Amino acid sequence: MTDAQETAADSALHTTGGGPPDDVETAPTPLLEPREGVPEVIADADALAEVISAFAAGSGPVAVDAERASGYRYGQRAYLVQLRRQGAGSALIDPIACPDLSGLGAAIGDAEWVLHAATQDLPCLREIGMIPSRIFDTELAGRLAGFPRVGLGAMVESVLGFVLEKGHSAVDWSTRPLPEPWLRYAALDVELLVDLRDALEKDLDRQGKLGWALEEFDAIASAPPAPPRKDPWRRTSGMHKVRRRRQMAVVRELWNTRDHIARRRDVSPGKVIGDAAIVEAALAMPANVQALSALHGFGNRLRPRQLEQWQTAVDRAKALPDSELPQPGQQVPGPPPPRSWADRDPDAAARLTAAKAAVSEIAEGLNMPQENLITPDTVRRLCWEPPREATPETVAAALTAHGARRWQVEQVTSALVTALAATPED
Repeated sequence: MTDAQETAADSALHTTGGGPPDDVETAPTPLLEPREGVPEVIADADALAEVISAFAAGSGPVAVDAERASGYRYGQRAYLVQLRRQGAGSALIDPIACPDLSGLGAAIGDAEWVLHAATQDLPCLREIGMIPSRIFDTELAGRLAGFPRVGLGAMVESVLGFVLEKGHSAVDWSTRPLPEPWLRYAALDVELLVDLRDALEKDLDRQGKLGWALEEFDAIASAPPAPPRKDPWRRTSGMHKVRRRRQMAVVRELWNTRDHIARRRDVSPGKVIGDAAIVEAALAMPANVQALSALHGFGNRLRPRQLEQWQTAVDRAKALPDSELPQPGQQVPGPPPPRSWADRDPDAAARLTAAKAAVSEIAEGLNMPQENLITPDTVRRLCWEPPREATPETVAAALTAHGARRWQVEQVTSALVTALAATPED
């Protein structure tokens, strides 16, 4: 009996009794408690050793989730890790008290890990030593299967007929001790994850897409960690207003100062000072602390010493020689923004228009989002620098070189060969 079947059989865990209703769209069942109750948080070596032993002895896939404190703390570290496996039950682990979970990762390393939106959780799991060899991503599976809503709650409701608690998704998970309602919410996130995986596997297999999904999962599991982002200050919200190089230097200095403060305090950078304040200061180029304090975001909330450090950052930018000022625009590899193609290369613009239409048509026929069929970046790169002779072989090779999976290449190559022959007159 699966977790979902056991949960449905226990009328104490939901309000209506019985199993999942036949018409799940109109009669979903609220899931109020984990099957075995809310587990105690694992926060010491002895308790962790027991969990490792239990999960190593369990069977089947392992449901895995992690909670971060986005918007509250600096970085994206995990503040709670949830797991569930047949034969082991559920576990809630405090990775602050137990920062090295490599032993747990090794104990379940050969099992398939079931995650929802795996790319969000894998980086923080990797930091604490948990690295899967195989995964099943229920969010991505939902996208490939054609579900219109792929959030965990929506998927559990539409596929399994249960309603999950939604009230604590954006709380500060660095809080200690964690309130019991938050822990219940966290435990429920993995309660039915393996059941959801099993149902989606059947749906994908029925649609002939299971092999495609497995390719995607393998690509996620084997992907190396993302490299540090170059010039992250350029992503400051409102940066498009900043035109002059000297003003860009002010943004850079203020952004770096904020990042240093946020890292030292272990708080979200936005809690130190907002992007809007940085951009306003860059545009105003204040001459002194008094002028800075008159700007929105720098006034009453900051003490004189704090204002001085921000003004010092502005002054550093003002004092830079021209040779050290940042260049306009971020130099990135690949094609320019598509809005400029019509002027710069009309032939490339025609190819891109035809390619986007072709991909859209195929994706609609397969009932999946276009970006999951083939990434827009891959299409742009192909259209900007196509093979000298566009044949099925050369286009397939180019798509593969850009990171497309085999199933994607098989689905779109023929249509893209035709699109690459498009001209502005077509």
